[in-house]
This record gives sequence, C-alpha cells and structure tokens, in this order.
Amino acid sequence: MNISVFGLGYVGCVSLGCLAQNGHNVIGVDISVEKVDLINQGKPTIIEGEIDEIISKQYKLKKISATSDYKKAVSETDISILCVGTPSTREGHLNQEQIYTCARQIGECLKSKETFHIIVIRSTVFPGTNKKVGEIIENVSKKKRNIDFAIVSNPEFLREGTAVNDYYNPSITVLGSDNEYALSVMNEVHKEINAPAIEVEINVAEIIKYINNSFHALKICFANEVGNICKRLEIDSHDVMNLFSKDNKLNISSYYLRPGFAYGGSCLPKDLKALNTLAHDYYLESPVLSAIERSNDYHKELALKTILDTGKNTIGFVGISFKEGTDDLRFSPSVEIIEKLIGKGKKIYVYDPNVQISKLIGSNKSYIEEKLPHISSLLIKDLDKMILESEVIVFPNKMSELNYLQINKEKIIIDFFRNESLMGYDNYIGLCW
Repeated sequence: MNISVFGLGYVGCVSLGCLAQNGHNVIGVDISVEKVDLINQGKPTIIEGEIDEIISKQYKLKKISATSDYKKAVSETDISILCVGTPSTREGHLNQEQIYTCARQIGECLKSKETFHIIVIRSTVFPGTNKKVGEIIENVSKKKRNIDFAIVSNPEFLREGTAVNDYYNPSITVLGSDNEYALSVMNEVHKEINAPAIEVEINVAEIIKYINNSFHALKICFANEVGNICKRLEIDSHDVMNLFSKDNKLNISSYYLRPGFAYGGSCLPKDLKALNTLAHDYYLESPVLSAIERSNDYHKELALKTILDTGKNTIGFVGISFKEGTDDLRFSPSVEIIEKLIGKGKKIYVYDPNVQISKLIGSNKSYIEEKLPHISSLLIKDLDKMILESEVIVFPNKMSELNYLQINKEKIIIDFFRNESLMGYDNYIGLCW
C-alpha cells in the first residue's frame, strides 16, 4: 500500500521505518526541513534501537522518502497516518492544533482527489477528536465522510528504548472507526503485527492511551512509596514488590512495579495531566489521579535531598535522559535535579553516550535549551575521568557498562535504579531500598 506519515518524531519515524519494512511504500511529511533531510539521507530522526538500520535499508530499497509538500504526499498515497505532537497546554489540556492543521491540509488535497482516502489518527488525542477531524475535512474538502474518506483511531503503545519491538509486538492493536472498509484496510496494514486487532468504539480507542499511561504512572509512584516505607523499616522493598508482582491473575504487569526513580519523558506526565483535566472539565473528583504528580514530585525532592545530604560539592551523573537507550531529555527527572543542584552551587558532570547536543532536534532540543542552556559544558565523554573527578556518582537509570567500572572506595554511589553490580560498594546508597 502507499502510505503517508504526518510527523517524523518518535512515533512517526518508527512507523515510517516499520511500515516500509512490512512492504509498504511510505512518504514521511514534516514541516521540519532538518527531519525531512535526515530521512532523505537514509537516517532516522531519533536515537532508538534498530530504527537506524531499518531506515537505512528501506531508504536504499526506495521504500521510504520524506517531504514538506503535504499535497504531494496525500495525492500519491491512499492512507495518511497522523503522528504529530499533541503537547500539554499550561492548563493541562492538549494542544491539538497540529492534528487540526493536518486535517485542513488533507481536506485541501481531497478537493481534487478522486479516490477514497483513509486518515488514521495515531497521535494521543482527546475523545471527540476523530469526529472533529472528520468535520474539518468535510468543511474544507466539501467531500463526505464514509463516502469519499474515512477516519480510523489507531493509538500507539510504543515505549522509548524498545519502540521497534513494541511496534511489532504490542499487547493489542486497537482500531476505532465508523467505516467497515477502513477497518478492513487497517487490519491488512497490521497483518504483520504480532497481536490481536481489537475493534472498539471510536471514543474507547481515543481514551485508552490516557488510561494506560495514567495507570503506568500510578504504578511507578506506588512502588516508590512502598520502597520509601520499606527502607525506613529496614525491609527489602524489592523482595516485597517481587512477591507482590507474582500475582498476575488480575492482569497487573510487573514492568513498572519496581521501586526506583521518578517517571518522566514525553508521555506519562502529559497524559496523566490530560486525564485529570478531563475529569475536572466534567466536575468529577479524581483524588488518586490528582495525587500521582505530587507523589512523583516528592520522589524527585527525595532524590535531590539524598544527594544534598552527602554534603559533597562535585556530582557526576551517569545518564541524563529520562530512560536508558534514548536521547530523549523531555521532562527527564535527572534534568530537573541537575538544574536544582546547579542552582545550589554544585559542580556537575554528566556522562551519557546517547546524548549528542549537535544531533538534538525539535521539542527535545527546545526543552533542554530552556532547562540547561549550558548543557554542553556539563557533558564529559570519558566515564572513567568523570568518576575520578566526582565525589558523588549518581546512577539514574539501568546501565549496561557497570561490570567494567572501577570506583574507588571513598566515592559515594547513589543508585536510583538498583543496579545489582553496584550494591557491594561500601558507600552505596539506594534511593528507596
């Protein structure tokens, strides 16, 4: 099939590569000339395992290309998949203007297009967006929904760091539409996906991502609070939570249920705030959901206090992105803590081989420039040198290189993840165990 993907960020780049790998001809669309140029050089717009090889191979096979010309993309394809950003507003709603801009652009193109076109919404959006996108396209194109075009809500469940594997192996594929033909086409598009396709009402498909991510955020905070209590009682919190996680009859995943660091990234904070705002809009109280962000903020404060309580002035961070294996710095709790430590006059070093300032683009680049405008001066390429220079070494994430480290006994180690190979050191401090 011929498919256009609007938005070449995390979801868009992975979708572009994986769709092409599945045999489709895919055109990426983005207003960023930099992202378009990267794809047209056979390079990904993100750092993510496997995607660089996929993009390179599919580019050489001429299965993928990119453009800023949305008219060309729509005219040459039968399906347009919307993967553009929906960032939070200050009040907690979503800024869905990029979605509506895409709808207007597609509507323009459909004015003169003779063939049936399917629009797929992959971006995380509020319930009602599918309906509004259809209205916009109808108003602009003067065409009729389910006669000239159809809309499918098809939310993504990709985790940064494992996005390619998640693309091919999600728990479920969710499809919501009022058009049977569009559903059958999307079932065909997803036939290579190792998961059952579940057809649901459109509004169910639109809200499921918020429910998932809000629960994931809740699980992280719950485990961290358990860890804090257990540490005070000199109980091993991981023994407790490992036992707790043995009960999987109620379909509770153990993935997030390990005491550790605060959550961050571009999804959980945004979607949790959106669900809270949605409840508020309908005058509903949601005390548990409302408490999650406060609990997460408290956990970051506890992490900061743990560092400050050492009384040391030179702090080295082994990792700054919100998650191992990615260069995503958006809402990384490590960035927030480093920002506050610098404000208290601490000398900071950062080692993160995935973060290369010159390669950061889009909202990722904007976020770190606002939070840590002098981040380049903090980064150090030699891990051994950073350990030598630092009095306190902080490990925010899981690290695969730890077996090769040599850390002097006088160094203080603060571990936010529970890296097992660090626990034998004399001056080892676990965040909540």
